[in-house]
Amino acid sequence: MATVLTDSGDFTVEATNGLWLSAADAQRVTGWTLKPEGMCRDEQCVPLAATAISGGRVDVDAFWRRLGNPVVCDDNRQTWVLGAGPDDRNTALAGLMAPDFTLPDLSGTPRTLSHLRGKKVLLVTWASW
Repeated sequence: MATVLTDSGDFTVEATNGLWLSAADAQRVTGWTLKPEGMCRDEQCVPLAATAISGGRVDVDAFWRRLGNPVVCDDNRQTWVLGAGPDDRNTALAGLMAPDFTLPDLSGTPRTLSHLRGKKVLLVTWASW
């Protein structure tokens, strides 16, 4: 079993040899459907190499990279992240409006971003991973 994290949620799937998924799981995780012409979403189809399809399973890692999107996994290949491509990231940033949130400042006072609109704000983040 593997966990796949995407923009649309997290999924537990039966993966083999990396991120080879059944056609049904590939569709559930990516939103793309396996058809004879390749992986398709609405009217758009992306042809896949013959080596990326076998026995009704799809190499989702290879497919996602073919779309130009980033893929990362842990050392055990049990947790995968299918990242958004540059076009999707740029579209998300186009509004230049950060989502509203509230965090405590260094003295513990809660600060809400929307209350600081119109002011210059420096937000420093850190993560242990």
